[in-house]
Amino acid sequence: MRQKRIKMGGFLAIVCLSLAMVVGLVGCVPAPVAPTTLTIIMEEVPDTDVVKELIPQFEAENPWLRITIEALPYAAMRDKMLTSFLAPESIYDIVIADNPWMDEFASAGFLEPLDERIAQTPDYDFDDFVGPLRDIGVVQDKIYGVPFYNYALALIVRQDLFDNPDVQAAYEERYGKPLAVPTTLEDYLEVSKFFTEQGIYGAAMQPERGYKIFEEWKNWLYAAGGRLMDAQGNTVLDSPEARRALELYIEQFETSAPPGSLSWGFDDALRSVAAGEAATMMSYNWMLPTLNDPDGPAGELAGKFALYEVPGGRGVLGAWHWAIPHNAVNKDAAWEFISWLTSKEIDKQRVILGGAPTRTSVMTDQEVWEKGFGREYYETILSILEDAEPLARGKRAEEVIEVVGTELNMAVARDKTVDQAIRDAAKQVEEIVRR
Repeated sequence: MRQKRIKMGGFLAIVCLSLAMVVGLVGCVPAPVAPTTLTIIMEEVPDTDVVKELIPQFEAENPWLRITIEALPYAAMRDKMLTSFLAPESIYDIVIADNPWMDEFASAGFLEPLDERIAQTPDYDFDDFVGPLRDIGVVQDKIYGVPFYNYALALIVRQDLFDNPDVQAAYEERYGKPLAVPTTLEDYLEVSKFFTEQGIYGAAMQPERGYKIFEEWKNWLYAAGGRLMDAQGNTVLDSPEARRALELYIEQFETSAPPGSLSWGFDDALRSVAAGEAATMMSYNWMLPTLNDPDGPAGELAGKFALYEVPGGRGVLGAWHWAIPHNAVNKDAAWEFISWLTSKEIDKQRVILGGAPTRTSVMTDQEVWEKGFGREYYETILSILEDAEPLARGKRAEEVIEVVGTELNMAVARDKTVDQAIRDAAKQVEEIVRR
C-alpha cells in the first residue's frame, strides 16, 4: 500500500512539475514585437500621392514594417534634411534628394552608398533606369541615389489649336508655310506671336526669380547652343549663345506671355494653360496627364493637350532620388522599401497610377501604354530623358541656380541689360565654384 502511495505521489509530482513547466513556458512567451516604422520625408507633389497608394501593398507583404510619410513644401525640405543629417541619429529613415542637392549631400558624407545593396538585390537591374537619370545619383563613382521620378521639361501645347483648319489657314496666310509645333527658338517665338495675334497668349512662362526662371530658361540656353559649365567644370555662361537665348526669352515674354506674369512659377503657368488663356508652355512632362485628366484643372479642355520635346531637342533634366541617410537607424529596412518600390514590377504599377517614369522597360511596356497615357506619351518622354542634361550639378548647385535665376529675372524685368545680367551671373557662378 505504501509502495502504491509512493508511486501515486511520484505521478502526482510529475504531473505537478509538468504543469508548472507549462505554466512557466507560457509565462515566458514574449509579447508580439511591434512593427518597425520607417519615416520618409517627401515633397507635396502628385508623385508622393502615388507612393501613398502603394504603401498598403508593401505593408501587407512586409507586416514587420510600417511606412510614415512626412510631406512638405519644397522650400521646407532641405533645411529639415540637413538638421537630421547632423543629428546623432537621423529623424528620417529615407529621404528623397533633388538633383541640385545630390553632389552636396553625397560629398558631405550625408548619404549611405548603395552599390553593395543594389548588387545584392536579385533582378534589380539598375542599368534599366534611363542613363542621364541614373547618372545623377552617382557621385565620385559611387551610387548614392536611386531614381524616384523625373521632372524633365517638355513643350506642352494645345494640340486642338495646331490641328484646327482655320488656325492653320490663318498661319499659312500670315507666314506662307504650314503651322507646326516649333522645333527651334525662332519657330517658337514666331508661333507664340501668331497665337497672341489670334486672341490667345502664345506661351505661359515661369520667369519667377531664382529657381523657376533658371529651370525654364536653361532649355533656351541649350537650344541656342550655350552651356552653363563645360565638361571640365569651368564657367562658360558668359557667351554670345547665352545672350541670344536671353534676348529671345525676353522677346517672347514681352510679346506673347499673359500680362503681369513676371513673378509666375510653374503652378501659375499651369493654371493659365488649363484655363485656356495660353496655347503653350515649357514645363514638366508630368503635367500632361494632369491637363488631360477629365477631373483635372483643364475641365472641358482635358484631352486637347499634347507633349513634345523642347525646341532644340535638348531639355533640362530634373530628378528626385531615393536615398538613405548616413545616420539612419534602420538602413536594411529602408532598402527593403526602396528596392521594392523601384523594382521593375512595382515601378510599372507606380507609372500606371500616374507616376513620372524612370525605367526604360516601363516606358516601352505594352500594358503601361494601354493602362497609362498611351504609347506616344511614353515614347516621347523616353526620347526627352535620353537627351536631357541635369538642371545643375556640383556641391553648390543650389547657390548657382539662385544667383543665375536672380540675374535672369532682373533682365526680364528690364532692371538690367541682357549683357549686364549675363556678365554678372557668370561672375557670381565662377566665384561660387571657386569657393
